[in-house]
Amino acid sequence: MKIDQLVANIPSAKVGSGTAKSAKSVDSTNDVTSTSDEVRLSEDAKSLASTSSSSAVFDAKKVADIKAAIASGTFQVSAENVADGLIASVKDMIQSRSNKA
Repeated sequence: MKIDQLVANIPSAKVGSGTAKSAKSVDSTNDVTSTSDEVRLSEDAKSLASTSSSSAVFDAKKVADIKAAIASGTFQVSAENVADGLIASVKDMIQSRSNKA
């Protein structure tokens, strides 16, 4: 579920910060009608956003096939593939940390 959908479903949710020092117009029901709050994304966040929107994260057909195999009881877990994937993930994490240092 996306956060925007979650916030939209909460009737008392309001956008804005109670401690921000900005000019706000408030009507008689105390709802914020305008704010001057600002959000800035880091370069890493911008890069991540452009990467995730330009490429598919998963193969829908492969997911459907695995789901069907699990439902029918024919799905078999390969311990070797799981171990290889775990080792590759750890190597990536170590390398990304050493690049930042």
